[in-house]
Amino acid sequence: MDIKQLLEELSNVHGAPGFEQQVLEVVHQYTGDLPFVSDHMNNGYLNLTTMDDSKPTVMLDSHLDEVGFMVSYITSAGQIGMQPLGGWVPASVQSQKFKILNNRGEYVSAVSSSKPPHFLTATEKQQALKMEDLKLDVGATSKEEVIEDFGIEVGQPVTPDVQFEFNEQNDVMLGKAFDNRLGVGVVLAVFDHLEDELNDLPFNLVGSFASQEEVGLRGAKITSRRINPQMAIVVEATPSDDFAKPKEIAQGQLGSGPQLRYRDSTYIASPRLNQKIVSTAQEKGIALQQAVRSGGGTNAGSIYANEFGVEVATLGVPTRYAHTHHVFASYRDWQATVQLIVAFLRQLKEEDFTPYHLKKW
Repeated sequence: MDIKQLLEELSNVHGAPGFEQQVLEVVHQYTGDLPFVSDHMNNGYLNLTTMDDSKPTVMLDSHLDEVGFMVSYITSAGQIGMQPLGGWVPASVQSQKFKILNNRGEYVSAVSSSKPPHFLTATEKQQALKMEDLKLDVGATSKEEVIEDFGIEVGQPVTPDVQFEFNEQNDVMLGKAFDNRLGVGVVLAVFDHLEDELNDLPFNLVGSFASQEEVGLRGAKITSRRINPQMAIVVEATPSDDFAKPKEIAQGQLGSGPQLRYRDSTYIASPRLNQKIVSTAQEKGIALQQAVRSGGGTNAGSIYANEFGVEVATLGVPTRYAHTHHVFASYRDWQATVQLIVAFLRQLKEEDFTPYHLKKW
């Protein structure tokens, strides 16, 4: 498997929430001989159809979608309204290049615009930019031109237009959609490492590629029920805070290894599972960052509440400037995340699943 090529393709492909079909196509190209299926919600499942009912199941989760927009209206002058799909800050959206998927399956270049400074009043110049101030411009001059010539209508997806780059000097990647195409790449790489060992593991290992995480962890509600795991690892691209907080309290710095999350606004991680991951990292000499997040959320918030409760841990590759067009991440951190998960899974034994039985008092 050409890992750098995989990460480049995953970053460059467009897949706003609810429109993940092309990301699934890229994933499928890298699943090898393992069975891969998808559902009508654009969720993908790797190795699902070979599950042994006599074994417990470990779910290795990632999400396919990226933050984007949806065309919400078109003005008579040809300006295009933007409805956010996921969390955006208006200042990060202004004057950026986007791609709109039109009704002919073509990508149309667009620029996000607002009223130019020449026409702002003194009061308007002091006001904070709001999302509703922003419009998409494809260079048209009328609504009819947008619809008839460009093939753009209400309801079509919009994603950032950025090309992946790799800096060989410091092994740093630059691109869009690292949240969470880096996680998708981790899941594929873990299966690539373990493909010849899957039948010998004391558990089923199923890869999950969920849709619509950025708009409410929706796909994972379905994948967790279909897979019905006893244990899960959610693989994410977590926001780094190395430029947002003093170094002594930063919990996600580029180049310092994967980040293990203890809580966020959607769940509290399994202390037992987190400790086993910490122990594995120490045994293998893998640097590990530990985070207690005051906000944010991942698919863990949907998975851990499935059926009778699932033991879940979240591992993330730190990413600088998440939920913007241009994101940095360390390739070494990404590699370490793969190595840690592979090592953790290899040392799991049948007795590690016994706590799922009801405890007698």
